Amino acid sequence: MKNKILVIDDELSIRLLLENFLSRDYDVICKGDGSEALEWLEGNQPHLIICDIQMPIMDGYVFLESVRQRGYTRHTPVVMLSATDASKERIKCYKLGAQDYLTKPFNPEELEEIVKKNLFPIHYAVKW
Repeated sequence: MKNKILVIDDELSIRLLLENFLSRDYDVICKGDGSEALEWLEGNQPHLIICDIQMPIMDGYVFLESVRQRGYTRHTPVVMLSATDASKERIKCYKLGAQDYLTKPFNPEELEEIVKKNLFPIHYAVKW
């Protein structure tokens, strides 16, 4: 059984790109905004969430706060995506409970390593 990754981004091209890169090794579920993703989370539990920050309806910050307040998703790893590499934005994401932060356009190899690091943290500890 493959690990399940929830991808949230209002840009269809980014959702398709992430699905293309990740679907070979993971089950990828894509949603277009934070509220749609929260609705999906009512009956589903992903192993990892990748979420854009700048989205209409519900931005990534509000989504992340909601995920951390729910008992069953409180410890689900979240990787935030952003078009900016601003330190202030990155720090805000970490303070809200994000494990990682990736800037767009992203390097597919970096994406792969961030996903593995968050899904299989012991994998990296064993290699050390």
